[in-house]
Amino acid sequence: MFKTKSTIMLVDDEEDFVEILSLRLTQNGENVISAYNGSECLKALEKNEVDVIILDVKMPGMDGIETLKEIKKTHPMVEVIMLTGHGTIQAAVEGMRLGAFDFLLKPADFDTLTEKLNKARQRRIDQLERIRQAESAALLRQSSV
Repeated sequence: MFKTKSTIMLVDDEEDFVEILSLRLTQNGENVISAYNGSECLKALEKNEVDVIILDVKMPGMDGIETLKEIKKTHPMVEVIMLTGHGTIQAAVEGMRLGAFDFLLKPADFDTLTEKLNKARQRRIDQLERIRQAESAALLRQSSV
């Protein structure tokens, strides 16, 4: 199966977790950007085109929910998968209400994570295609007037 290479951002304050997951995703053919807190994530988004963000809910400073709100304000088409420990499931549900694609419990199974990444990537592709089609239809309507 052909897979489009995309850019994934990992946002988690656990540096070992980010490094290991980044390595596995890179070996799986993904471009990976790492951030270790919400502020770093938002700065990296200003400079990089990102398809999907894997975002930890519980981080010091700006937590995952606050970070998600800012992501969706400035980059609404970026899909976000929330990562949560068992104690923060309610926060992950809140994240979904705010526009996250899905959530996973830590420690996340790599195959399950890959499946959710693929679905999030496909949803982004589908949404961008619908926008392009709507823009094309609007241009055609304008040119026929």
